Amino acid sequence: MRTDTDLHHPHLEEHDVTPSPYQADLAPTRYVDGPLGETFAYRLLGRPGSTPPLVLTMRLRGTIDHWDPAFLDAIAREREVIIFDNRGLNASTGDPASTIEELVDGTIAFIQALGLPQVDLLGWSMGGMVAFGVALTEPGLVRRLIIAGSTPGGIPDIPRMSERVGAIASKPVNSDDDFLALFFPETPAGREAGTQHLKRLRYRLDQSQAAISGDAVRGQLTALGRFREGYWARLEQLEMPVLLANGTHDVMILADHTYATARKLTKARTVLWSDAAHAFLFQHAEEFADDIDRFLGSPD
Repeated sequence: MRTDTDLHHPHLEEHDVTPSPYQADLAPTRYVDGPLGETFAYRLLGRPGSTPPLVLTMRLRGTIDHWDPAFLDAIAREREVIIFDNRGLNASTGDPASTIEELVDGTIAFIQALGLPQVDLLGWSMGGMVAFGVALTEPGLVRRLIIAGSTPGGIPDIPRMSERVGAIASKPVNSDDDFLALFFPETPAGREAGTQHLKRLRYRLDQSQAAISGDAVRGQLTALGRFREGYWARLEQLEMPVLLANGTHDVMILADHTYATARKLTKARTVLWSDAAHAFLFQHAEEFADDIDRFLGSPD
């Protein structure tokens, strides 16, 4: 059942900071109990009670505080948006996952704990793999599916990330320069977009110091390593409309994955940005929000 109490993270102290211009940065953190005795941390954004809400699933190493507030504000103008920390990650309690299926189970448990009969679901990067799994495991729970910079896994003969990119991505801790190299094009415009994105994250992160534990990082990396067969062979089972999007300069999950997935699905729309990479949704927040609005509001 959805909780109505607005609670801030218990470990945060009050800071004298310049107020953020983004509504997403002002949303309080709430908590709801899950079925295994865990507690999920989440935030409600946008228009409360709009049906169905849009639930977001996050990337590798990401937390509730790593969503760009400009993007959140843009997609929350027309609907309720829900962001959360999965089981055992950051502000949520419980055992962290070591398989994609366990992340799928945590996402379903969270949605059901809120008492939501149906949602729209947006997954970014590893969160896209999780979103595919949720839609395949509980198809009645997902009205429409948005996959951003991701893959169903198991696509045959698909290009992989370079050794250089793999070495950066697998570091125990990534610097800002590492993040820019992985998520934005190596162009002056791309680097500037990435720098502005990191600045927008500072309001939340400077206060919360949010990060997932070493055990959770290792669990997520193990989950990705085990996800070799993925959901490729099951994609035809998806009957809901799907929006696929990516940047053509994505060096982690190449846009080839997006194109191959679009050809496999029966109700897919595809958007690619030629000047963007893995974090295209933050580089082009307003444009992608417009695409999302059209997709979620259009007839089947």
